[in-house]
Amino acid sequence: MTSGLWELVLEGVWVTVQLLVLSALLAAAVSFVVGIARTHRLKVVRFLAGLYTEVFRGTSALVMIFWVFFVLPPAFGWQLVPLWAGTLALGLTYGAYGSEIVRGALAAVDPAQREGGIALSFTPAQRMRLIMLPQAVPEMIPPFSNLLIELLKGTALVSIMGMGDLAFSANLVRLALQESAEIYTYVLLIYFVIAFLLTRIMRGLETKLKAGVGKKPVPDPDLELKRAETTGVGGGGV
Repeated sequence: MTSGLWELVLEGVWVTVQLLVLSALLAAAVSFVVGIARTHRLKVVRFLAGLYTEVFRGTSALVMIFWVFFVLPPAFGWQLVPLWAGTLALGLTYGAYGSEIVRGALAAVDPAQREGGIALSFTPAQRMRLIMLPQAVPEMIPPFSNLLIELLKGTALVSIMGMGDLAFSANLVRLALQESAEIYTYVLLIYFVIAFLLTRIMRGLETKLKAGVGKKPVPDPDLELKRAETTGVGGGGV
């Protein structure tokens, strides 16, 4: 490829990274707000949070992007730029999945911990902030890591809006070169590199958070295998 085409691809990578970061931040905020709401003592709060979760988990992210970018503007008289439309659609959609991760992690905390907070006369907010979340958040990291990778792959959907992300840029290069195998191989590798870096970052975060609560992270099978091959121990053989 020429330098001009590579520049186009790199611009697409930058747009994809921006979209990933912004939508991940929105999804994280939605996940915690809705996930915690699903454990609320008021039934109406749990119902509304559950309704949101079911609606957004049960709809296609692609159709949600269509709605945010093409359907809502005529109805309300305003138009979002593609970056913010994609951020809103993906953040709300993947936030619904994340809320179940938060709810499940909170439910997995030992009930004795909650009872201890009650015995200490902590308010519900204090119990959540000081007891529940510090123990639940480390357990959320592995499923959140998987969800983040899914979100990365979901960013390719914004190309339907004409947004110059990596997938859209790759298609322009394909049309210019009339060559699919080369450009899409590069695109696959770029997505893999980004996903690999995200996985390593989340793994490091999990280790740090679990160390803070006196837990060890689940061993990485690949690292354990390499250690066994190097030292001759720990390989699981008899």
